[in-house]
Amino acid sequence: MANMLDILSRIRITQIIDVLIVWWLLYRLFLLIRGTKAITLLRGVGIVVVVKLVSWYFDLSTISWLTNQIINWGVIALVVIFQPEIRRGLEHLGRSALFKNHKNEDDERQLITALDEAIQYMSKRHIGALISIEMETGLEEYMETGIKIDADLTSQLLIQTFIPNTPLHDGAVIIKDRRLAVAAAYYPLSDNPMIPKSLGTRHRAAVGISEVTDALTIVVSEETGGVTLTRNAELMQDLSRDDYLKYFERQLITKQTKSEQHAITRFFNDFSFKRED
Repeated sequence: MANMLDILSRIRITQIIDVLIVWWLLYRLFLLIRGTKAITLLRGVGIVVVVKLVSWYFDLSTISWLTNQIINWGVIALVVIFQPEIRRGLEHLGRSALFKNHKNEDDERQLITALDEAIQYMSKRHIGALISIEMETGLEEYMETGIKIDADLTSQLLIQTFIPNTPLHDGAVIIKDRRLAVAAAYYPLSDNPMIPKSLGTRHRAAVGISEVTDALTIVVSEETGGVTLTRNAELMQDLSRDDYLKYFERQLITKQTKSEQHAITRFFNDFSFKRED
């Protein structure tokens, strides 16, 4: 009897774990597609499923046959339609600390300082800018649309790139490994209906690149001088200097970077202490 109870309790535990994993996966899927056109399409899929259940319950054979055809062929259509979201999801799964490049905190802070100086200069003078920082997803596909620079990143170089009526000011700058990789790159424009109508092409391009990659993108408005950030289909509009600096620190100076820095510091402190002894 005790063995049976143990078996039943184990079965219940595994079932609970199974349900929790499924709910966690659904939650992560929702976060992945939130704010993208996929959420609208997902509602359409839900409507088709509801119609299928209603037709099955009331024995509506013709409607049931039509919904069966939609479901059967819809799987292929969904793979094509959701291709950007599927790619992003697989990239998230493929990311591991074992494959990440080790970053130095000082280098990241220099990057943040250069960005801050350029943003402040351009914001006060209403110089429009579109700047993307490559994170985990590669941006090579979009780098090919721009003009190769491959120079050390400085605030002066960023500002000069976006000066109006110069050859490179139109398009996006892409930063890779803390270097200005390309300028005048072009992004897909988002057709998300949630984007305010008052926002222009730069903002739609910033949202567009955030829907297909995990790049951190900065927009300086030419009309208002406002600073907007996008990442993972999230639009953060009209941020103050403190707001975007805190966001940069959270996104660019990772916990892994800080823990590696502390570990190295402790190692050298211990080593020097032993040598003094």
